[in-house]
Amino acid sequence: MPTNFSRRDFLKETVLTTAAGWSLSVSQALNAAETNAGGLHIAPFKFDVTPPLGHSCCGGWIKPIEVVDDALEAIGIVLLGAGKPIVLCAVDWTGLLNEAHVEWRTALAQAAGTTADRVAVHCVHQHNAPFACLEAERIVLAEGDLPHIIDLDFFKRCLDAGRAAVEKAINRATPVTHIGWGQGKIEGVASNRRVHRDETGKVLAMRGSACTDPKLIALPDGLIDPFLKTVAFFDGEKKLASLHYYATHPMSYYADGRATSDFAGLARKQRQQDEPDCLHVYFTGCAGNVSAGKYNDGSKPVRPILTKRVYDGIVASEAKLERAAVSSERLAWKTAEILPPPRSSLHAEMIAQQVSTKTNAVVNRNRPSYMLSWLHRVEKRIPIVLSSLHLGGVKLLHLPAESFIEYQLRAQSLAKDNFVCTSAYGDGGPWYIPVKENTPTAATKSASPSANPRLTM
Repeated sequence: MPTNFSRRDFLKETVLTTAAGWSLSVSQALNAAETNAGGLHIAPFKFDVTPPLGHSCCGGWIKPIEVVDDALEAIGIVLLGAGKPIVLCAVDWTGLLNEAHVEWRTALAQAAGTTADRVAVHCVHQHNAPFACLEAERIVLAEGDLPHIIDLDFFKRCLDAGRAAVEKAINRATPVTHIGWGQGKIEGVASNRRVHRDETGKVLAMRGSACTDPKLIALPDGLIDPFLKTVAFFDGEKKLASLHYYATHPMSYYADGRATSDFAGLARKQRQQDEPDCLHVYFTGCAGNVSAGKYNDGSKPVRPILTKRVYDGIVASEAKLERAAVSSERLAWKTAEILPPPRSSLHAEMIAQQVSTKTNAVVNRNRPSYMLSWLHRVEKRIPIVLSSLHLGGVKLLHLPAESFIEYQLRAQSLAKDNFVCTSAYGDGGPWYIPVKENTPTAATKSASPSANPRLTM
């Protein structure tokens, strides 16, 4: 398993090759999953993952859940009939990191009768939601005076609910005859967080999820992907499921103790109401350096505005779907294992001391527990599994953590004749994954255990 596998190599291998044939060229890191003849079927599923009142949000350093404004959900599909089943799932949580992500994939795999490497689980990344890392929870629990990272009983209940939902869905699987794809341009939502730079390119100030600084608001959008992309599955003329992909942090305002799927989730729910017989799933793309900050001052009236803009993008993406017949012979699943190296400045002893220092603020104790968890994982050499699903000329790319928008745009540029959709926020262990041209500033260094300049595209 390569420890410094280049994401550029993976992007090339996954988006440039076809289901008919592709090369195992990077140290044999890419694995061809078995495929076989037979009818392709889809099993859409959904289950509730709303945390109980009092549960920690975003790692325990913002206000815990006091009110549920709207349910948090895990939503996805199982594809059957092309070798071992394939599972794609989006979760209305801040993140699933390290062991927690592996356990989710394993649970859904068991229910689907497949292996964990054929399961892609991604978080939408709302912040009034759980930020689950089991190792970090054990670390803070040992301190005795810190808020929980994740309630373990609740976490297990979610896994049980996921198994039950997938098993039930498979019993009602429906044939898939066609796929459709399309995109809609969204104005006034996504903007780059790192546009305020000096003449050397150094980031001077971040434009966050919400921004009230007139100078930062006046700056251009910067590098974004303005298109919301959709891939839909059909049985004849009946649309069964639509997968939507858009790259932005999905928060309008948060840290108020109100559980919500926020504007991205609310837009998806509105579309679901339009089409109750078609499952709608929303994946957040490579938004590590993209948010709504230019268009969001964090006030309550802005949330419905952002919701409508994303909803309109979803509707536009489906207005004129291109369609093609699909079969198991045109489907391929590819994986690669990576293990991004931690920043050289991270030292486990110093981080553990931060966690144990009682006078530190909660954010400066709970947050380092995630860094310590990543270091422990690297020591154990437990890789991150990247994957991509090929459906003829449609490619679905599954990336980890807070990958920067450059990865998504690079994937599209490598396969200009294909329709490429990218979801990030898979295994969140590394936190931010920048590119060489965007090496960490003080802001991202403080928050990311692997924001290392050696991680190049």
